[in-house]
Amino acid sequence: MNTQFTQNNSEPHYDVVVIGSGLGGLVSALILAKEGKKVVVLEKNNQFGGNLQTFVRNKTIFDTGVHYIGGLDKGENLYNYFSYLNISDKLKLRQLDKNGFDIISFDDDSQEYPIAQTYQNFVEQLAVFFPEERENLIQYSKKLEEICSAFPMYNLNIGTFADEEDFLSINAKEYIDSVFVDERLKAVLVGNNFLYVGQSEKTPLYIHALSVNSYIHSAWRCVNGGSQIAKLLIKELKKYGGEIYKYEEIKSFVQNENEEVIGCETIKGKRFFGDLFISNIDIKKTIDMLGERKFGKPFSRRVKSLEVTPSAFTIYIVFKPKSFSYINHNIYHFNSINDVWDSYEKPTNDWPNTYIATFSMDQKDGEYSESMTVMTYMTFDEVQKWEESYNVETNDNYGKRGEEYEEFKRQKTELIIRKLEKKFPDIREKISSIHTSTPLSYRDFIGSEKGNMYGYLKDSNHPMKTFISPRSKVKNVFFTGQNVRVHGVLGVTVGAFVTCCEILGADYLMNKVHREIKLKANE
Repeated sequence: MNTQFTQNNSEPHYDVVVIGSGLGGLVSALILAKEGKKVVVLEKNNQFGGNLQTFVRNKTIFDTGVHYIGGLDKGENLYNYFSYLNISDKLKLRQLDKNGFDIISFDDDSQEYPIAQTYQNFVEQLAVFFPEERENLIQYSKKLEEICSAFPMYNLNIGTFADEEDFLSINAKEYIDSVFVDERLKAVLVGNNFLYVGQSEKTPLYIHALSVNSYIHSAWRCVNGGSQIAKLLIKELKKYGGEIYKYEEIKSFVQNENEEVIGCETIKGKRFFGDLFISNIDIKKTIDMLGERKFGKPFSRRVKSLEVTPSAFTIYIVFKPKSFSYINHNIYHFNSINDVWDSYEKPTNDWPNTYIATFSMDQKDGEYSESMTVMTYMTFDEVQKWEESYNVETNDNYGKRGEEYEEFKRQKTELIIRKLEKKFPDIREKISSIHTSTPLSYRDFIGSEKGNMYGYLKDSNHPMKTFISPRSKVKNVFFTGQNVRVHGVLGVTVGAFVTCCEILGADYLMNKVHREIKLKANE
């Protein structure tokens, strides 16, 4: 939907208007504000940060999306990107267990298998259980690093898409099957594929590599939640004169008589005018607001046809004080090794067939866990009957979803607790309270289509289908966010720099990044 207006003198005009305050939007805004541009960020909800949001229950902080982060050791890729943004040294982090930041386990096996930090340690820890596969583990490690080095921006280098093309169509499962013999080891290596939604026939090897590589280099938990990243970015943005507003949901773009995009209008009727617009919201929504014709029908139809990743059902457990020992790793658990691929698509009588559990340390007594977050796959179909209800005050249909929905959540929660009891037999008596979220929660608070976790599903069979350029066919409208490159904190950060390279010039921006990082390292 578009409206045609001319700007009044009293209405604000910006160099750059950023729609959506998720990580991609905030990073893009800060990069451009550092360049002296007048920038505004508009957010529809009452909390900034998108997947960086946290919430509090029983005085306990929970993350909505950022459960752990990789690549934040001094000199590593995300550390360097954040260093340029002046937030690296301000983050409150705790490094996860170096000998097993992720633990992979199965119902039919008492052994727990570690995914360790640093590639040498990664090989050594797994070789304890699979000694005959040691050389194959070394080969696999080299392949992951080779792939990651082929993505220039991942390593803060200037490059083109052509550098990446050779790796886009390699299927992850096919490659792993070609290297390893032991079926259990194969399952362990992709046991943390909740990070990227592992599909046997579709998941490209590069998605697997880019997702796990940074964690193997170093894996960290945010103390008091990932929202600190958003808060630090906003603080820096304001330092450079940037503005940011919540409760400003965009309903349409404003065009002049020549059909050029000159502004956008919120549902409250407020208008923000600008020279450039960066959309950090769902690309399909952006197309709907401007119309398919603006972006070209082939592109619009391709994007509209893209399959999104599934969502999750999550329980958030608050423990009784000093009752549950702190666990400094994440747990990925499966019913069997046959469940590591395509988990969310498999019908099962023993739901959930997989879950990931993360823990937060009690800040008063580090021996104990304050809370635990447990996630499992859930498709939107399961909650579709309640899709017309919303849990955010900004929506006209705000209100409770009713007792049937609450009962649905209680039943699912009970099934997860029973699963947890197999690993932690006395967990139930240690629980103070349990809170839940469904695909509807993620849709409402994150703004993702059907509450999806990671945007559009990447497919090794059609690698170019999901390629989204940050530069749209509308000359002053750009895209950023998890669909521009890949998902995750690192992926979205890289994507924001890619977007800004299109605006500022890649050579200019990345050379400047390197100069500033070098200066800081020498201070």
